[in-house]
Amino acid sequence: MRISASAPTRIDLAGGTIDIWPLYLFHPGAQTLNAAISLRARAWIEPRPDERVELLSEDTDRTVNLPFDQLRDDDTLPLLGRLVHRFGVHGIRLTTRGESPAGAGIAGSSALNVAVCGALAAHLGDERTPEAILEIARDVEAQVIKVPTGLQDYRPAMYGGVAALELRAGETIRVALDVDPRELERRIVLCYTGEPRNSGTNNWEITKRHLDGDQHIFDCFERIRDTAAAMREALTRGDWDRTAACLATEWENRKRLAPGVTTALIDSLIARATAAGATAAKVCGAGGGGCLFCLAPPEAVPKVREALADGGAGILDFRIETTGLQVARE
Repeated sequence: MRISASAPTRIDLAGGTIDIWPLYLFHPGAQTLNAAISLRARAWIEPRPDERVELLSEDTDRTVNLPFDQLRDDDTLPLLGRLVHRFGVHGIRLTTRGESPAGAGIAGSSALNVAVCGALAAHLGDERTPEAILEIARDVEAQVIKVPTGLQDYRPAMYGGVAALELRAGETIRVALDVDPRELERRIVLCYTGEPRNSGTNNWEITKRHLDGDQHIFDCFERIRDTAAAMREALTRGDWDRTAACLATEWENRKRLAPGVTTALIDSLIARATAAGATAAKVCGAGGGGCLFCLAPPEAVPKVREALADGGAGILDFRIETTGLQVARE
């Protein structure tokens, strides 16, 4: 019997980076807003006739075939190896594939993590709660990238939809937002800049500066928190002009966090999109490359897509995904 699992990636609308523990503890009312999208990460588990574990990453064209006790310390496919070791699974072939570009900033690794966790839990008949699975996903990814991870990226992968993640001492609360996904979808243009980024490194430098008492960073996060609250209100009212204004403010605040958040190419693409009718834009994730998304009136979307493509970006077709983790036995 083969088990298949998939989980969506996401666009972070506002409030990113503040979801890294313990940053949100210093900013009461912190929240992130995101929308799951249909570029999914996929995983398949098949039994092997022996007790070895075989890992195949179609994206990186890497393969591992090892005894179980060697998985945790192997660096070939460290996330997959550590997850299989954490769940204690023997005698399987695990194959993975992502539909998002590498280093895109749309939480492809977190979506893959959740898909693999879901497949492994199903293989074992493990009935732990979604939140318990997310705790494993978060902790194992931190072990692999060796810096703290944020909390927001695993929720779109697990639950789908458009949501706010309210960040409080002792609890994290996901609130589904009353937003028509099709109305949001028809106003977004998503593209890949061609420049991958390393969000773990960028975010860790910012986190360290915050914890070291950098007042500039603290003030940036205060503004990021306030902008996320304002965007949430605008989204739930269906006020697209106000939503775009908040997105523009979010991007200006985010650029102040570190010099590498934007690049000459990103600035050029945003200028092209704006000239074609986009009302706001920001880079997905920590910045420095990856994906860029723009908000535009629906009638301007074709011209914005064309302008970004003419600037060398790769246009990504997607839907707002209302379904999160899916697991099936085939």
